[in-house]
Amino acid sequence: MTFQWVLTGAAVLVAVASLAKARRLAKRLERLTESYWELRYEHGQLRARVNRLDPETTASAGSGADMPPLAGGATAFVPLSSLKR
Repeated sequence: MTFQWVLTGAAVLVAVASLAKARRLAKRLERLTESYWELRYEHGQLRARVNRLDPETTASAGSGADMPPLAGGATAFVPLSSLKR
C-alpha cells in the first residue's frame, strides 16, 4: 500500500512539473510569435520607406527578389479569417 502512495505522489509531482514547463513554453511561444510579427511589420515599413526614397534603384537592383515591389506605395490588408478557409 505504501508503494502505491509513493507512486501516486511521484506521478503528481511529474504532472505538476510538466504543467509548469508547458506554461513556460506557451509563454515563450507567444513572445516569439509576437516578435516575429513585429519584425515582419518593421521590415515592411522599412522596405516601403526605401521604395519611397529611391524607387528606381530598388526596382533595378532586385533587392526584393522573393517579393515584388509595391505599386504606388499601396499596401494590401488580408484578414486572417480569410486565410483559415
